[in-house]
Amino acid sequence: MIASQVPVGSLHQSFEDATVADAVLDRIVHSSRRIEMKGESMRKLLAPPKEEE
Repeated sequence: MIASQVPVGSLHQSFEDATVADAVLDRIVHSSRRIEMKGESMRKLLAPPKEEE
């Protein structure tokens, strides 16, 4: 299992070398199932309210 907050469209930018990016992503994506979560972050929803200054 691989979890990331990087959008799929931005993964190539995470690598310095485009050839390496293609090789790594091809091996990961070839036999994977992608689940994209939608909605507000649970950290934001459960965080204590900020005090106004």
